Amino acid sequence: MSVEEVRKLWRLADAVCFDVDSTVCKDEGLDELAKFCGVEKEVVAWTNKAMSGGVSFREALSARLDIIQPTYCQLSQFLQNHKPLLSHKLKELVSLIKEKNRDIYLVSGGFRSIIEPVACMLDIPTQNIYANRLKFYYNGDYAGFDTDQPTSESGGKTKVVELLIKKNKYKNLIMIGDGATDMEASPPAAAFIGYGGNIVREKVKSQAKWFVTDFQDLMDELM
Repeated sequence: MSVEEVRKLWRLADAVCFDVDSTVCKDEGLDELAKFCGVEKEVVAWTNKAMSGGVSFREALSARLDIIQPTYCQLSQFLQNHKPLLSHKLKELVSLIKEKNRDIYLVSGGFRSIIEPVACMLDIPTQNIYANRLKFYYNGDYAGFDTDQPTSESGGKTKVVELLIKKNKYKNLIMIGDGATDMEASPPAAAFIGYGGNIVREKVKSQAKWFVTDFQDLMDELM
């Protein structure tokens, strides 16, 4: 597939799936939670391994959470203090996609509780979030994460995209993201657009047919 073909599919898109961390948002939600809990350095190293495709996603997710061990109280305090930082031109792009009556989904290896405020800012229905869920014991201590969520393992975004296409009969669903796990979702996504506006991952930059660092490029194609 050529860059021209990806551009055409983007113009014809009937649904768009956005990754969240380092794509919709400027930062990585789990890294920010780690910073809030005082263990940022150890967790960031695992995040980079996961996004570069160096280890299985679930292994990296489990390792990061084992380091953070977030309590329910810590998560609540984090959400109160951490306002989502949207990527440059993201809000305008989402508005333009909506004007064209295309469905928008947030598909993330991050956590639903951290992504819901982002969806609220963008006026995206919470049922259009596909992400992981943290679990807590009755006393509020960290109790792991829901391994039944497809996004908790490698290939999870591919499964979500397959589900959305099957359920809604989409012909041209487009996946947009910064990481290897996003790129793996096409196929079944009709096309993948790599985004490097916050961080450039060399594997994605070299393998994506269309790689952008500014969402204005995607807006220009739709105007």
